[in-house]
Amino acid sequence: MESYKKIAKIGNQEITLESGKIARQATGSVLATCGDTQVLATVVVGKAPGEHQDFFPLTVNYIEKTYATGKIPGGFFKREGRPTEKETLTSRLIDRPLRPLFNDDFLYEVQVICTVMSSDKDEDPDVVSFLAASAAIAISGLPFNGPLGALRVGFIDGSYVINPKRSELDSSYLDMVIAGSDSAVIMVESEAKELTEDQMLGGILFAHQEMQPVIEAIKDMAKEIGKPPFEYEPKSLDKEIITQVEDSYGSEIEKAYEIKIKQERVSALNNLKEKMVSDLVNDETEVSESDLLDSFKKIEKKVVRGKLLSGGSRIDGRDLDQVRPINVEAGILRNTHGSSLFTRGETQAIVTTTLASPRQAQLIDALEGEFKDQFMLHYNFPPYSVGEAGFLAGPKRREIGHGKLARRALEAVLPNPEDFPYTVRVVSEITESNGSSSMASVCGSSMSLMDAGVPLTSSVAGIAMGLVKEEDKFAVITDILGDEDHLGDMDFKVAGTSEGITALQMDIKIDGITEEIFEVALEKALKARSHILSIMDKEISESRSDVSPKAPKAEILEINPKKIRDIIGKGGETIRSLVELSGAQIDVEDSGIVTIYGDTIESRELAIEKIKEITAEPEVNKIYTGKVANIVDFGAFVTIMPGRDGLVHVSEISEERVEKVSDYFVEGEEVKVKVLEIDKQGKIRLTMKGLDD
Repeated sequence: MESYKKIAKIGNQEITLESGKIARQATGSVLATCGDTQVLATVVVGKAPGEHQDFFPLTVNYIEKTYATGKIPGGFFKREGRPTEKETLTSRLIDRPLRPLFNDDFLYEVQVICTVMSSDKDEDPDVVSFLAASAAIAISGLPFNGPLGALRVGFIDGSYVINPKRSELDSSYLDMVIAGSDSAVIMVESEAKELTEDQMLGGILFAHQEMQPVIEAIKDMAKEIGKPPFEYEPKSLDKEIITQVEDSYGSEIEKAYEIKIKQERVSALNNLKEKMVSDLVNDETEVSESDLLDSFKKIEKKVVRGKLLSGGSRIDGRDLDQVRPINVEAGILRNTHGSSLFTRGETQAIVTTTLASPRQAQLIDALEGEFKDQFMLHYNFPPYSVGEAGFLAGPKRREIGHGKLARRALEAVLPNPEDFPYTVRVVSEITESNGSSSMASVCGSSMSLMDAGVPLTSSVAGIAMGLVKEEDKFAVITDILGDEDHLGDMDFKVAGTSEGITALQMDIKIDGITEEIFEVALEKALKARSHILSIMDKEISESRSDVSPKAPKAEILEINPKKIRDIIGKGGETIRSLVELSGAQIDVEDSGIVTIYGDTIESRELAIEKIKEITAEPEVNKIYTGKVANIVDFGAFVTIMPGRDGLVHVSEISEERVEKVSDYFVEGEEVKVKVLEIDKQGKIRLTMKGLDD
């Protein structure tokens, strides 16, 4: 079986791209190997374009197999189930830079599947998966304007690091994944610990330079084993139809885009489309409705983009650098632990924060192992937010992605779980949407967390930047509307504090953007972010001094880990009785950290008192009231605290000579004793001499 291999070096890592041995019936397939990580990427193209198809139907699926790390799936059926959040996010990560590089006129269904077949627990397979997908598409013969490369960049001890391991990211100020071609950056996904604009840009440019060897390797691979170009009939519009639509309806389209209110503008455009179809679709013209609508879309694009490039006023009357009007409120919901309302133009988010014990942390079963996540951020986009009726189901890829972006923006300012022993869940409900709802979620989440008393180190705000580019002329747009996103060339989201950037995400619809565009976008984003932060800080500038009165309060004790079994008791009997008695929730960690949650001071104090009694260590010369546990010829054993017995020797019972121990003790009775000595083995000597009856 013949196989082709190509090796590329990125930093100190070797990436091997192999084809021709596995999945040979796919349109293109590549096995990518880096260290112990191996990913199979396959590409398959449909037999024919869909009837009346007007979009490119690309599907990307990233799949993690538990056998890749020598694990068997959990659950009853012992099979991999529905995609995890990590799989969904990585599918999006691979999809976003690939999609804009396919020809606009290519309407065949394309499916890309990246299967993680072997994985090093200390390395994320996402970059290797992307490279495998890029190589598989490159050799498939499909109309793809690539290939693309990708890598991860960290920032450790003041230096950029290529493809850092998971363990290294713990000490990194940056976790950035960049995808790009040989000439430009296509996609950026990152989180950071308040890095400057220059540091973020430096990481992007560094990554783009360092990924070039793998791009060249994929190019060589395509030349040497690539399939012939895929033959298809491009969908094209008759220029006469476009001219007809523009002549007949161009001025009315321009007027529609002068309407500032979104729903009124949408209604006007829909009415105009209906009129156009009614006027022009008949037996005499032989013009199809789809061709007319496609032409209409082209005129829309021309109108909106032309105004932006000329520096004219935008759809809602703003200039290019102006942020929409902002209104903010903290604590708007009566019974939540924290809440906020963030409104920016026609985009609005109600965000809530809920606090609970660490026991309610989310258990994550990943390739690298099981771990608990004490911070969750969920983003919901109901259909009413855009004035539509729709089916309500579980979160879609977009919702999961936006939630993850907002989470990345906030992680840098969150307290350590050791210092703030709560599980925190933030939910952003988008109640109105006209562009940049993910960044509204960042702003609203920051305020909601502060309202709940979560001790953030700083407020966080986010802004979405747009771009219109025609040849060498471009315009960077601040705080983009939905139409500007749809008809523009870039969606560049930047979130951060007054000190620096905490998250950055960039997606483009063109072949790439230049360093100059990056610099302009980052500079404008900084000004906009500062403006938004100033408004937010007027409402709430720092976290409440204490957690919400509605939230359970937490008290922390540190005990000897050897005492954990005493708190738990046989079969959990002791801790269950403590919870029942006090009404508090008690979480015990293996390290000896005990966290007590109670709705009232009384419940917490009672639980603390009982735990201290159980875990207390006996002290020499201290007097205890104990219970006689056992009587023997040479004395009596007395329980002075849970799990701790001491011996009152016959010589220590009385000043007088004791003939019979049982004359002085009854099993179960309470007696006063004093600790004389605790030897190295932990044995306790007690005395009753000199103690009052």
